[in-house]
Amino acid sequence: MTRYTELAERFGTPLYVYDLDRVDAARRDLFAALPEGFDVFYALKANPHPDVARTLGQAPDRACRAEISSLGELAAAESAGFDTSGCLYTGPGKTDAELRVAIGRGVRLFSVESPSDLRHIGAAATALGTVADCLLRINSENSAAVTGMRMTGRPSQFGIDSETLADVLPSLREVPGTRIVGAHFFPLSNAKDEASLIAEFEHTIAAAARMERELGLPLEFVDIGGGFAAPYAVPGERPVYGALRQALENALDLHFPRWRESGPRFACESGRYLASDSGVLLSEVVNIKESRGRTFVVLDAGINAFGGLSGLGRLLPVALQLDGASPEQTGSLVGPLCTPGDVLGREIDLPKLTEGDIVTVPNAGAYGVTASLLMFLGRPAPTEIAVRGDDIVSVSRLEHGRVPREELG
Repeated sequence: MTRYTELAERFGTPLYVYDLDRVDAARRDLFAALPEGFDVFYALKANPHPDVARTLGQAPDRACRAEISSLGELAAAESAGFDTSGCLYTGPGKTDAELRVAIGRGVRLFSVESPSDLRHIGAAATALGTVADCLLRINSENSAAVTGMRMTGRPSQFGIDSETLADVLPSLREVPGTRIVGAHFFPLSNAKDEASLIAEFEHTIAAAARMERELGLPLEFVDIGGGFAAPYAVPGERPVYGALRQALENALDLHFPRWRESGPRFACESGRYLASDSGVLLSEVVNIKESRGRTFVVLDAGINAFGGLSGLGRLLPVALQLDGASPEQTGSLVGPLCTPGDVLGREIDLPKLTEGDIVTVPNAGAYGVTASLLMFLGRPAPTEIAVRGDDIVSVSRLEHGRVPREELG
């Protein structure tokens, strides 16, 4: 009996297990791949579990800062011990109400997606008697990488179109309650290889220097984005970027020759790279059926527990961790929901399975439970366990319920 099987028998399924030692390893590898002095923002959207976030934000050597885009993520960051004044608040639809709450709770650094977004930030800061530091998010006209999911270079709700920046920058610098301190780029997600990641970062650094030189864009702080890759729900190893640090240092020396002494300060951000390989999803085989020559393996975890969020660049199918077992059949992995869309994998390699078997989906630590259709059809959320070695650090489950109308007053 494997440890995962023991945990599944003890705590039931669906079950997420997060290995905090692997979270630590990913953090160390990422910092080692970056120049000394770089900040790393952890994107809480990848996995806001308090022990995962705390491991990244409370590391004794080089800790991450938090990137958040909602009051829920702000609360998760606070509970994990992140300093709110060091959080980066992002997103194209920040409301006046949430801005007032965020600024009131100490958030001072915002990514600005549009001129109107900046005005909303300034109004909230002014009402609270303070000034918000703002990074202009740039939607560049072009890019360098040809792999990964493109985030910019096309019409988008994200960022200020780079070709319009010269016209709008003077008015942006005059918005009360704000101080433009730099730029935020995020042109790419999940680069497929290191060369593409390096090329995109080099392009971003050159673009930032050009905007400072030609447009007078203030650059005290530059977030060059992410794009760090990790396998998602399939077997595989998280890459270690051996050439990235030197390539970044070379690009910075070329375009910002005094960056070590006088700035600007640089940052990257990551979610999936830091969390993905720490997590596995355990699910029980509930039923196996044949239909017109095809095999369907019905699990107690479907898109309500994993994979319900579209648009993240993930393509079906997931693949099971076989742990030395040889594939003996092909079939479709489906969940328990009453919808034909509840499919985790179509016609994938499977070992010989029987009802009651526990299957393992690897690399499920990022964009897992909180990126799923948790409330769809009212099934209970998966249990989540954080472990270090043989020790269980915590056991929890997200609860969703309705408050009776009479209790709302």
